[in-house]
Amino acid sequence: MKIKQVLSALEQFAPLPLQESWDNAGLQLGLTEAEVSGALLCLDVNEQIVDEAIRKGCNMIVSHHPLLFHGLKQITDADYVQRCVIKALKNDIVIVSMHTNMDNAKNGVNWKIAEKLGLQDCQFFAQKAVDGLEAGSGVVGSLPSEMEAKAFIELVKNQFNTECAQCNELLQRPIRKVAICGGAGDFLLPDALAQGADAFITGEMHYHVFFGYEQKIQICVIGHYQSEQYTAEIFRDIIRQACPDVRTEIAETSTNPIVYL
Repeated sequence: MKIKQVLSALEQFAPLPLQESWDNAGLQLGLTEAEVSGALLCLDVNEQIVDEAIRKGCNMIVSHHPLLFHGLKQITDADYVQRCVIKALKNDIVIVSMHTNMDNAKNGVNWKIAEKLGLQDCQFFAQKAVDGLEAGSGVVGSLPSEMEAKAFIELVKNQFNTECAQCNELLQRPIRKVAICGGAGDFLLPDALAQGADAFITGEMHYHVFFGYEQKIQICVIGHYQSEQYTAEIFRDIIRQACPDVRTEIAETSTNPIVYL
């Protein structure tokens, strides 16, 4: 099985036209005609991830966040991005990133978050039509039964292994309908409210956006890394289904740069 076949399977699931205009998803570096020795699946690419790929004999890394967002004017040891490029090329490792195309895809990042929370009857909100593909920036669904706000927040924290959550004041009515946007999703908060959601979960949100939603919707911000940490499971399932002979490894290295003290 060649790397280009794995890349094709990923892009069929989350086509590149679904990515946002500012993004740089898809093939990051390397030659795709090589046979796959293994695919390491992760959220971010740093030097420790490349080292793990080398150690595990994986010549392909599939990440959510692109290693290369902007063009490089030099390739030296000046920063971790350039060092990753050098190390990956020296070791014949291909790097592929499925970013906002996977955020916007059916059964993508937000659907995985919904799955972890046991949400039912999920559907897109903030929908977009791209080349006739069903897509959307957020997902909304319902809990199996109503929950008090504090219990709901504890559920979210437990399911996403987060030490704390940033919330507005506790909602004084039961929570049933939940809107989701992994990563930095505060731009969708008004849309979540318009959907009639009782709660909105995202990874990060600007301070001033919290104002004005008291007793309208329960905000629950759990951290960018935490909200998207299960994206590697999506990559694994895509590859297992389309390329069952390819070995997949979910990265053991945590790439979260934020430490809670």
